[in-house]
Amino acid sequence: VQLVESGGGWVQPGGSLSLSCAASGRFSSIDAMNWYRQAPGKQREFVASISREGRTNYADSVKGRFTISRDNAKNTEYLQMNSLRPEDTAVYYCNAVIRSYMGRWYDYWGQGTQVTVSS
Repeated sequence: VQLVESGGGWVQPGGSLSLSCAASGRFSSIDAMNWYRQAPGKQREFVASISREGRTNYADSVKGRFTISRDNAKNTEYLQMNSLRPEDTAVYYCNAVIRSYMGRWYDYWGQGTQVTVSS
């Protein structure tokens, strides 16, 4: 199983970027899908999560600016980031809890994608 991220890049403050993360490989189902980020010199932190049924949860720092979504048919999650700030600069990682055909749940991570917000 692999999580492959796309999107990210550089944007000026106030701008928007979108990220996507697609799961591939052999598995039974995907439960929660999440986004985390890690800024230089800081620990990885939670950004947003979405359940299979579409329930969402956000870190206070991104509420009202970021939107997480998913397409279960495509095994893909998305993160739309608006009104970006310099403090949003970080490597963004997608994460998913995936059930194998043997019935066990595993935690998978994407490779990370850089988001840089600066003027």
